[in-house]
Amino acid sequence: MRKLALFDLDNTLIPFDSDHAFGQYVAELGWVDAEQHRQQNEAFYRQYKAGTLDLAAYLRFALQPIAGRDLGELHAAHAAFMRDVVQPQMQPAAQQLVDRHKAAGDLCCIVTATNTFVTRPIADAFGVEHLIGVELERDGQGRYTGNWVGIPSFREGKIVRTEQWLAAQGLGWGDFNQIWFYSDSINDRPLLEHATHPVVVHPDPLLAAVAQEKGWPTLQLLT
Repeated sequence: MRKLALFDLDNTLIPFDSDHAFGQYVAELGWVDAEQHRQQNEAFYRQYKAGTLDLAAYLRFALQPIAGRDLGELHAAHAAFMRDVVQPQMQPAAQQLVDRHKAAGDLCCIVTATNTFVTRPIADAFGVEHLIGVELERDGQGRYTGNWVGIPSFREGKIVRTEQWLAAQGLGWGDFNQIWFYSDSINDRPLLEHATHPVVVHPDPLLAAVAQEKGWPTLQLLT
């Protein structure tokens, strides 16, 4: 029997929301109308934290700046985003948590509602091979279309997408005697309840109340 270690990313392994932060970054790059984009970005982020986000509406908004854009330009921008925004905020305690699970031989995967364009380099920085995120549609030239494919890894979708990922490896929930999941967000309550070892990481107020009610442990990774 094996152990499965699942990690939310935003405000869990990193102390900010990478989707929200990348939205701010593209506004600074001048890819969008900066003030209008910031206002919408903040409004969607408030909805996310309240557990009321319309994900389809948010994805249409968040993916518009990268739709049809040259891939070289996108990757250069993301490399700068990693250098300027992500890496300075990466927490040693978060890396140590991931490394402990890896050293124990646990199957590790980051499961995030942020798209894989934004999150794949961050997962690589943590040394986590397996990543479940919102998968993006591409056109015949490989450019992003602004649409997504499959079930978004959000709320109950995180359970479905994790099941699909396990099944592709010939595995299922029953192959693990321990299933760990670390998250900060009330939106992740479905997967936390599915785990045998749910752990809340500097939780939002709504999740903190659930964790207190259910007796889930709380972990702080911020230094």
